[in-house]
Amino acid sequence: MMMTCDVHHHRIKTNGIWMHVAEKGSGPVVVLLHGFPETWFAWRHQIEFLASHGYHVLAPDLRGFGDTDAPIDPSSYTWFHIVADLLGLLDHFAVQQALVVGIDWGALAAWYLSLLRPDRVKGIVALDVPFAPRFASIKPLDSFKQMFGDGFYICQFQEAGRAERAFARYDCLTVMKKLMLINQTDLLIAPPGMELIDYLGTPSFLPPWITEEELQVFADKYQESGFTGGFNYYRALNLNWELLAPWQGSKITVPAKVIMGDKDMGFESGGTREYIQGNTFKSLVPNHEIVILDGPSQVSCLIPSIANRVMQRPTAAGRCILQSMKHKSLLVLNEITWN
Repeated sequence: MMMTCDVHHHRIKTNGIWMHVAEKGSGPVVVLLHGFPETWFAWRHQIEFLASHGYHVLAPDLRGFGDTDAPIDPSSYTWFHIVADLLGLLDHFAVQQALVVGIDWGALAAWYLSLLRPDRVKGIVALDVPFAPRFASIKPLDSFKQMFGDGFYICQFQEAGRAERAFARYDCLTVMKKLMLINQTDLLIAPPGMELIDYLGTPSFLPPWITEEELQVFADKYQESGFTGGFNYYRALNLNWELLAPWQGSKITVPAKVIMGDKDMGFESGGTREYIQGNTFKSLVPNHEIVILDGPSQVSCLIPSIANRVMQRPTAAGRCILQSMKHKSLLVLNEITWN
């Protein structure tokens, strides 16, 4: 298996499960949270870069992924479970507060950690997924069906075993290519009578930001673990909606930076653009900055003072290089520096 240099791998007990954590560096702590269909390995470049610039980096496999335990029951994948896992991670490494960077489900984990335990979060950087309000009048799955129909990927992932059987028709490397190399013209809505994984095409060539060997690392891990753990995040959506009712209207109080690409499907669909640029998001996340990246490939941008504010570093300037890395609406952070 391809590994990054001098990364230490731990298997820690947290919240009743065993969690795998990749660790490197020393200094202020940055926690990197991956999405689906990924593992800690999605952050391999950031781990090296941040560690070399004076940061203590922790990149876990989230519950259900990689070498972390994967309970079968979707009810074990509420945000209360995920947040408790992350609190146990911080406690294990004796970290009182950390800067948390997340993408996809990892971004949501960062948001809910900030909502439920802001005392443990210095600030967050959320890639691809903004914090969303809870709508008291409609459950998430009903909303998705109304907007996108039964062929929408989230709807297809609900039935236990359905997506697993569909994915099993392909080798894991092909599944990785189908899911991770989606471009902006791909839709995540399958035609009637078709499974999403069958509908998605298999790219004939790889983009410059990932190699066949790197894709194989993900494929090998999912060959071992299966996809059910990842699907269970989707299957817990309505349960999370019920459990989070007491937090209706609660605000994110920690400093937050939201980074999205202007060609990202997640930015262009479902009213996301209007939402994050409007008053509702501003009221829910009052201490935030938004960066909309112009272009689908490598883009350099400035990260203003969030690192200085939350990490108490001597200078506020930073630079990030991001690449568009599509699986639904995915952007992967390639470098963050805080000098």
